[in-house]
Amino acid sequence: MKKPDFTDLKAIYINCTLKESPRQSHTDGLMDVSKTIMKAEGVSIKHIRLVDHEVAFGVYPDMTEHGVQKDEWPAIYKDIFEADILIVGTPIWLGEKSSVCQKLIERLYAMSGMTNDKGQYIFYGKVGGCVITGNEDGVKHCAMGILYALQHVGYSIPPQADCGWIGEAGPGPSYLDEESHAKNNSFTNRNTTFMTYNLMHLAKLLKENKGYSNYGNSREDWDDGTRWNFENPEYR
Repeated sequence: MKKPDFTDLKAIYINCTLKESPRQSHTDGLMDVSKTIMKAEGVSIKHIRLVDHEVAFGVYPDMTEHGVQKDEWPAIYKDIFEADILIVGTPIWLGEKSSVCQKLIERLYAMSGMTNDKGQYIFYGKVGGCVITGNEDGVKHCAMGILYALQHVGYSIPPQADCGWIGEAGPGPSYLDEESHAKNNSFTNRNTTFMTYNLMHLAKLLKENKGYSNYGNSREDWDDGTRWNFENPEYR
């Protein structure tokens, strides 16, 4: 089997922990497993801890145009758009993704009405996945919501696009705590590895094919009256 070449890919990891730097983030710890694999494969990596930045609440591309004094989102979005792969990391709180993660999703949604040079929604041709940590149940629940949101705004989701680690229910050791033995968890390590490679494989396929054909999915063509094989008496 010929080894794939992933060296032309770019990935961005966004950690939605509630902890500002330099506080330890257990979500960072699991994201580092995936990052190490990508770096070894020659992928260019960026990492953002969203809570370190003044990102405004809202669903517009730049909230300073809507009365907010400061919004660092436009600069962060530039880094996101330049990446082929987006990996969202979040802890679990009360069985849900963090409030910071929800803010990220809302700001991604703010950009989703924009179009690329094919007239498709702006995130078409890009790939998404997620990393979840906590010491209570909820990995699959959180991943379900995050991955749904990513595909809804245009990201492509490969098989096994999520990974996670949880300790026993209730208070107890977290991912980076030595007594958790989380770094030796075979299930988590396997899923993290599979997720990472599946993200790279799909991103490579899409990049080599210049994304998706815009036949049947161009917002600009639809607005200009193109209907392809959609039949509706109103448009005859």
